[in-house]
Amino acid sequence: MSSRTSDGKAPDPARRSDRSRRAILDAALALVGEVGYNKLTIEAIAARAGVGKQTIYRWWPSKAAVLLDASLALFGDAETEAGWTGFPDTGDLAADLKLVLRMTVDQFNDEKYDAPTRALTAAGATDPELSARFTEQLLEPQLALYEARLRVAREAGQLAADVDLRLTVEMLVGPLTYRWLLRTAPLTHAYTDALVDRVLGGVSKVTAG
Repeated sequence: MSSRTSDGKAPDPARRSDRSRRAILDAALALVGEVGYNKLTIEAIAARAGVGKQTIYRWWPSKAAVLLDASLALFGDAETEAGWTGFPDTGDLAADLKLVLRMTVDQFNDEKYDAPTRALTAAGATDPELSARFTEQLLEPQLALYEARLRVAREAGQLAADVDLRLTVEMLVGPLTYRWLLRTAPLTHAYTDALVDRVLGGVSKVTAG
């Protein structure tokens, strides 16, 4: 039997591996949305992806690790589709922050992103190693972008000279994440706009005292 493909070329193991990895990641995302994290299994992911369990275990130690890499790929694809080239800097800090937070709200309200992110958040609550990877690979890079944009604004004199940049970032994304995670109220663009206005109102000038 010939080992060559229909176009006469020898099979490329690297391409086959890439296809298998992507099929596994796509399967994990689809299944966590359908059955939830607790019912998600390596066996189900393998069956949906059309691979053997050992293929998955060759690359990932657990379903949580699969889901983390799947989420990283998902958000990377979202940035590519949106033409994301970095945090916007139009010179209008409030407008830039509102734009990015509105995009975040749209993702949180999209089941495609909501389900895997909730699953990872829940898994990370009882898995310190997963939580550390989630923070390092997904959360921290996003927070760093906010911080960099605020630093530019501070250097331009748009923020108080002594403003704590990380604290300001947490004041922006913390309430949004809280409302999303606990479903205390709807996530809307109006909410994020009001959040930006309130936070910037507090850090745009030095507090007396």
